[in-house]
Amino acid sequence: MAPPLSLSLSLSLSLSLTTDAEALAPQLSALRRAIHAEPELGLHTPRTRDRIRVALTHLPLEWREGPSTTGLVGVLKGGIAGARRVLLRGDMDALPMPEDTGLPYASTIPGTMHACGHDAHVAMLVGAAELLAARAESLAGEVLFMFQPGEEGHHGARFMLDDGLISPLPDAAFALHIMPNSPHGLIAGREGALLAAADQLDIEVRGAGGHASMPHQTLDPVPVVCEIVTALQAMVTRQFDARDPVVVTIARIEGGTAHNVIADFAKLRGTVRTLSPEHRARAREAIERLAVCIAAAHGLEARVTFTPGFPVTICNGQAVDFGEGVASAMFGEGAFQRLAHPIMGAEDFAYVLEQVPGAMFFLGAAHDGADWQGCCGIHSPRMVLDESVMPRGAAFLAGLAERFLAGGIRGSVKG
Repeated sequence: MAPPLSLSLSLSLSLSLTTDAEALAPQLSALRRAIHAEPELGLHTPRTRDRIRVALTHLPLEWREGPSTTGLVGVLKGGIAGARRVLLRGDMDALPMPEDTGLPYASTIPGTMHACGHDAHVAMLVGAAELLAARAESLAGEVLFMFQPGEEGHHGARFMLDDGLISPLPDAAFALHIMPNSPHGLIAGREGALLAAADQLDIEVRGAGGHASMPHQTLDPVPVVCEIVTALQAMVTRQFDARDPVVVTIARIEGGTAHNVIADFAKLRGTVRTLSPEHRARAREAIERLAVCIAAAHGLEARVTFTPGFPVTICNGQAVDFGEGVASAMFGEGAFQRLAHPIMGAEDFAYVLEQVPGAMFFLGAAHDGADWQGCCGIHSPRMVLDESVMPRGAAFLAGLAERFLAGGIRGSVKG
């Protein structure tokens, strides 16, 4: 367990960092809105990268960039000699979906939207850099600010690790993710599995097409894929222990060209979410067996393809305790909530946490006083957030780094 924070440290964290962060609110909102209006997809987000560099050009940061992405890492060296190094991460990319918020700064790029809050993550990390740079002389060690593209299924964190942008590895790593349907300003986390592994599933069933009026002369793949979809749901509930969750969702069905033509093939695409390596492997075997055998029972063939996605996001217990202590010191009792269960979403910060002990936390971004349970969640075309929560996020990230470099976790979070 992390040692309790001293009263003087608590006052320093809560008054100094939060007050200075509130003063940055207009700057953070302006940056977030500029990024929101021009969202970028995937591993290459040059406009977002350039906005970050401009916003932080006045700070004494050493910059690292690699060949695989437009991700960048800013390194802040503290004024006190120290061996500790801590990483703070913010993701940069948007989603390939239309926006339906009606905001004056809504996306100007058709079919592209910041519906997962990455624009706010960038702004909060920029704010944390401002706060920590102002305190650089009192920092004992280094802070790495990891601005990462390609989180939405493109494995950006893995590419940045492979490019050596955070080598040598830091001693701890932290990330913060907004949640628009969580109470305003509430910080949440949990020890162990926080988010699921996510693999892409593709199933193609091949038959023999023909005239829709004579299905007996064809091998119709459409009812077969429909049967597979239904059978997958029964498979999950009957073959896997509910205490180690598995979620299989078929999100797309494709088949046919006209109302009176039976197609030669039909396709399914979806996602498989798991919280353990054992169920991840078992689910793959079970899905392939189910699809192939159902197709064969109808005289058709099925081909199943799995595309590996992110691993399970596992948070170090000491790091979560530490985060709870910092949040409570800065924002008071009740500012932090322990999540009882993992969330079946996925996150490529998992690649960092596979190599560096640390934790990811959530920040409630519903409008203060709103019905947060009824708010549109992330990945909704109507997702909005209360920008007034961003200074708290910036202050919390800065507080994590400042306290860690000061030795806030006894010894090390490793182990």
